[in-house]
Amino acid sequence: MGEVLYNELIAANHSVRIQSKFMDQIEEAFDVLIDFSHPDNLEGMIGYCRTSKTPAVIATTGYSDEQFQQMKKLSEEIPVLYSGNYSLGVVLMERLVREAAKVLGEGFDIEVIEKHHHHKIDAPSGTAKMMVEAANEQLGYKVIYGRAGMCKRDTKEIAVHTVRGGSIVGEHEVLFAGVDEVLSIKHEALSKQIFAKGALKGAKWLLDKEAGLYNMEDVLFGS
Repeated sequence: MGEVLYNELIAANHSVRIQSKFMDQIEEAFDVLIDFSHPDNLEGMIGYCRTSKTPAVIATTGYSDEQFQQMKKLSEEIPVLYSGNYSLGVVLMERLVREAAKVLGEGFDIEVIEKHHHHKIDAPSGTAKMMVEAANEQLGYKVIYGRAGMCKRDTKEIAVHTVRGGSIVGEHEVLFAGVDEVLSIKHEALSKQIFAKGALKGAKWLLDKEAGLYNMEDVLFGS
């Protein structure tokens, strides 16, 4: 991802300097910080952004509830953009899923399927969680993760299924299964470059914003 982001910045005629430093060792100032790393780095990133008042684009997934609270606390002081996925197609998919759930409501069963490469650590993916939240915004269904054994489906549940294998970049599908018809809303990532493009678009948008916690729907559709 670092190489992809570097190439994107060069193509946009931005000045780029790659350094291998811990956040508490960085003294330089930046217009905005973009983080594609690991949840363990959140504390150091927050410390840097709080001290330097640098806007933050957070693109890492797998955070705990406590870490999300730390992120929200930071957003009271500086603008923070967080999304479980920075693909523009996925952001639009999230909105489509929300609208489909509103229209189809309780008449359709909802299932979420996500696929990633075998190196991905967190499950389900941050994007799958985005889709569940979008579909469940007004329904308030129980969310379960996978099925095994004798487990009859509850009419008011959303099941999330995780696949890990090979070099799959990322594939997400939300099924709305009704009587005699199925609606499938699906997105497939073919390279990680799409995430870098979305993060850069979000970073440019965030530069002149007031303190607050934003998401990519704010970027694309207005807050």
